[in-house]
Amino acid sequence: MTDKTSNKMWGGRFAAGPDAIMEAINASIGFDKRMAAQDIAGSRAHAAMLAATGIISDSDAQTIREGLLTILSEIDSGSFEFSTALEDIHMNVEARLSTLIGEPAGRLHTARSRNDQVATDFKLWVRDQLDATQAGLMALMRALLGQAEAGADWVMPGFTHLQTAQPVTWGHHMMAYVEMFGRDLSRVRDARLRMNESPLGAAALAGTSFPIDRHATAASLGFDRPAANSLDAVSDRDFALEFLGAASICAMHLSRFAEELVIWSSAQFRFVALSDRFSTGSSIMPQKKNPDAAELIRAKVGRIFGANVALMMVMKGLPLAYSKDMQEDKEQVFDAADNLMLALAAMEGMVRDMSGQKENLAAAAGSGFSTATDLADWLVRVLGLPFREAHHITGSLVALAEKNGCDLPDLTLEQMQTAHDAITQDVFDVLGVENSVNSRTSYGGTAPAQVRAQVALWKERLG
Repeated sequence: MTDKTSNKMWGGRFAAGPDAIMEAINASIGFDKRMAAQDIAGSRAHAAMLAATGIISDSDAQTIREGLLTILSEIDSGSFEFSTALEDIHMNVEARLSTLIGEPAGRLHTARSRNDQVATDFKLWVRDQLDATQAGLMALMRALLGQAEAGADWVMPGFTHLQTAQPVTWGHHMMAYVEMFGRDLSRVRDARLRMNESPLGAAALAGTSFPIDRHATAASLGFDRPAANSLDAVSDRDFALEFLGAASICAMHLSRFAEELVIWSSAQFRFVALSDRFSTGSSIMPQKKNPDAAELIRAKVGRIFGANVALMMVMKGLPLAYSKDMQEDKEQVFDAADNLMLALAAMEGMVRDMSGQKENLAAAAGSGFSTATDLADWLVRVLGLPFREAHHITGSLVALAEKNGCDLPDLTLEQMQTAHDAITQDVFDVLGVENSVNSRTSYGGTAPAQVRAQVALWKERLG
């Protein structure tokens, strides 16, 4: 297959255009058209700088600007015709610009290459995704804060190994995820700061002999500064890898919470009721209410992890500067970003809508000998026993309660004293789950006062 338009864009080096197979493997317009807005923004900044430095005339720059705005309008309206023969978004835009404005279009590519152009476009796109991720995380954290504040003093079982460990508060459990997503927010903000250097003006790999002003284009596009090394600028994809790394950790946190919601909403637990908006029924079992949104969030992690690994594999063996392998950098990032934003939005919706089942939580909190540690602590604090001895005594009382088919608070004082005769009636004051959580007043503990203090702190941080 020969395509004269494609051949013209390549220049005089090739006598014929690529055949169908080469066109298929070489074209990226099917996915990189998502960067159209960023591509046009970069071109507008470049054209303005070329005029400001006297490299092209003001009239050509104005004509280019108007043509680019027309193209953006066409793309936004859906009337723009993308061509695989033109390979990518850059060539598609340039070809259309040439049709619209003629000769001035050919001046736009002065002092730049597709290498710095694509790096700039991709950075701008990833930066937008980091901003969107930040907004999504903050919305989810606010939803969690609402749950934590409402249930700051609700008791529930805390688990290790998915076995009842000690009583905690619902608010404390919600705040654990606020901390997790807070670290994700920090990573996103940190990545954005580090990646905010402009590749534009690095040209193919060595810079340019034209008297360009890279600081002007960087400022115009919202970058903090131009990238300092032209070789690095065109070959760097760390910004995309950092986004995928942060996305992967965030997705892991989302998956952990999703798993808990799946467990908690089951008939065996009944800790939480999910809204109908984020559940589905069964085609055959009318009693079912399936936590499908949570399950799908849990599954989407694999796609995000996979994208991270895939881009690592693309980049791991590439010498400087640009190689065509780097065309394979975008699809994974696009897919990961789509799925991360969907998962964040779905989780926020589930958290806002879900209802903690206070009575069921409280009933579960008092089962499974959850206050055994409180008994051991009392033996140390009041009787002055070494903790290891207190641990052994408590274990024997747990065994006794288990043998009698009851929980620790149901044992009589006489039964308690069979393990240690100095135990007094006061021990029963620490065996209630309410007393247990109220006593955990250490910084970061589960006591309602500590939970409310952390809620207030995070509300102030998030603004």
